[in-house]
Amino acid sequence: MNKFIAFLENNLSTPMAKLSEQKHLRAIRDGVVSALPFIIFGSLFLIIAFPPVAADSAVGEWAAKHIAEILIPYRLTMFIMTLYITFGIGYSLSQSYKLDPLSGGLLSLAAFLFTIGVEVMDGVGFVLPMTNLGGHGLFVGMIVSIFSVEILRLCKTKNITIKMPDSVPTSVARSFEALIPVTFVLIVMTIITVVFGVDLHSLIDKAVAPLVKAGDTLPGVLVPVFLITFFWSFGIHGVSVVGAVARPVWEVYLANNSAAVAAGQAIPHIAPETFFQWFIWIGGSGATLGLVIAMLLTAKSSYSKAMGKATIVPSIFNINEPVIFGMPIVLNPVLIIPFIITPLIGATLAYIATTVGLVNPTYVMVPWTLPAPIGAYLSTGGDWRAVILVLINITISVLVYLPFFKMYDQKLLEQEKLEETSDNKVAI
Repeated sequence: MNKFIAFLENNLSTPMAKLSEQKHLRAIRDGVVSALPFIIFGSLFLIIAFPPVAADSAVGEWAAKHIAEILIPYRLTMFIMTLYITFGIGYSLSQSYKLDPLSGGLLSLAAFLFTIGVEVMDGVGFVLPMTNLGGHGLFVGMIVSIFSVEILRLCKTKNITIKMPDSVPTSVARSFEALIPVTFVLIVMTIITVVFGVDLHSLIDKAVAPLVKAGDTLPGVLVPVFLITFFWSFGIHGVSVVGAVARPVWEVYLANNSAAVAAGQAIPHIAPETFFQWFIWIGGSGATLGLVIAMLLTAKSSYSKAMGKATIVPSIFNINEPVIFGMPIVLNPVLIIPFIITPLIGATLAYIATTVGLVNPTYVMVPWTLPAPIGAYLSTGGDWRAVILVLINITISVLVYLPFFKMYDQKLLEQEKLEETSDNKVAI
């Protein structure tokens, strides 16, 4: 068993952990995370615009009457999330290269805006269509951000910059230093978008369509669930590893779902990140709230009893590092099994329930530290059935963890008895 664990750690988990820290993937991850406050803020206005009450109630009628005004904060935050994410990616990647992060962020943002064709509207003038500023344009935003910063780095490395005297203020010197790469990048983007009329968004849509489609299937849900818990089993932050690759797709799903709701259309996607957060990771990765409840109900060893009491509050708010490293689950051959199996069962049940229409798909991003029933209720726009699904998954997680925990707890109890006996002998 130890040899097998060592083999997996050396040949899979360690390389994947290094991959998650690759500069470009880390910049994408940081860029997405930096936009989360805006995404959460905008999501909340979807709940206000479509309140979970009867349409003919006073609140429902008020929301319907003022829906255009209510959705303005949403349209200026979550609906154009790629603007914020693109800046964040450029900033983070520039920082990792020890370049001026502000120049990298602004150049990335400008390059992305150059991919969107300006239109003329009668009576208004020049307008910038907003559709590609949101989740629909995320993949293009990622590509042009990386391209822009790499050009910035190349010019810096090859000294293709404008040098200013030392007496010039640093902020001014950095602006002139970025002038050549800015000019080059924006000319390239102008040639692509304006001269040749290439729609990068359509091209990228076609290229990533198989990936987007696959991620919204049941296997597309189960694979990241398995990988996240697998990496956690070795003490590696599974969400950081898998999320570095999968989160852009999840964000596209969430943006498309919210846009569909705002437009009064059917919600298209099952599996944005909010689906994983509220129906699968109940209590944290591995759905460990079930384990904590099992500890509180059945623990016999003093260690397990203490762990149950100490971890129940953090687990309710989806913080489970104390459980993962405290029990521990990491490299624990007994608890690793339910740690992986439980979320796979919960994911399958939640996917089927959402697919057949028993529960609304999620489309609202709410703070991940909310208790799961509340988070599920809000993320589905106030669907009470989501609360029932969460409670069912919590019950299943307790039942799956229970026999494995009892085996492990019995070992802990035997060890405590041996230590107590040993201490008594020493005292005598």
